[in-house]
Amino acid sequence: MSNPIYFPAWQRPHWQPSDEEIILHFYVFGDFKPIRVPSEPYGSDGLPEGMEVNSYHNSVLRDWEGYPLKGALGDLFKNDAPEAFEAATKAPQVLVVRGRFKDSRDTGYLRDTFGVLAGLLDIGGVAIVDPQILSLFTAEEWRHRYLIKDGAPLRNHMLILRDQEEDTRRIWIHTRGMRKFGRPDISVHNVPVEQGDHAGALCQRLAELEALGAHFTDGQPLEVDGIVGGLIAELGGGYDDPHFNNTYVEFYWPGADEV
Repeated sequence: MSNPIYFPAWQRPHWQPSDEEIILHFYVFGDFKPIRVPSEPYGSDGLPEGMEVNSYHNSVLRDWEGYPLKGALGDLFKNDAPEAFEAATKAPQVLVVRGRFKDSRDTGYLRDTFGVLAGLLDIGGVAIVDPQILSLFTAEEWRHRYLIKDGAPLRNHMLILRDQEEDTRRIWIHTRGMRKFGRPDISVHNVPVEQGDHAGALCQRLAELEALGAHFTDGQPLEVDGIVGGLIAELGGGYDDPHFNNTYVEFYWPGADEV
């Protein structure tokens, strides 16, 4: 690569030691050349300790219950990313890249792993599934999202969702993907529809603070512009939670008469 773009390993200024665990998990589809993965141009010395790569024939892996191109997740990809879905389906190989780490004061683990993912796309990779953010990318889409000078914004590493509450005047804003930083996802319930953008920006800001190492405690108050009395953090969830596959920090927007 004549003009390499290095992945940064940013510091986490709010980090304090914890028992939280970082989890990375990706599927890379392609027809890979049997050569050393060229990760050095991306600032990576290779996969960090704690990560592993397992290679499978696509035709064999698709019989696995957790195969990401079938079931509800496969239907989502087929509808939302048809070009990437077709490329992944036709690819003869699948590399499963995954690992766990202790909580870290910087994101060198992410830099090194993403450097390897970029290198895999240079030697035959055609699509990447990031199940933690429910996303399937073609090689070009993935490069466009993450190969950015000075590093992709934190927003690109997470997913922010908006769902309807039972009260149709209210919505639920929540994230996915914070396991990449060893942090709970953010959940904001009971948001008035007209406050959706405000709550979405708040959700993003809180997730970005966590990515930089911040922690929330159960019962912690949070001051929010426009909300008298602020919000209160409630901790919950777990890796088997169907909405997050992660722990979460939950907040409840006050009722209309409390705003």
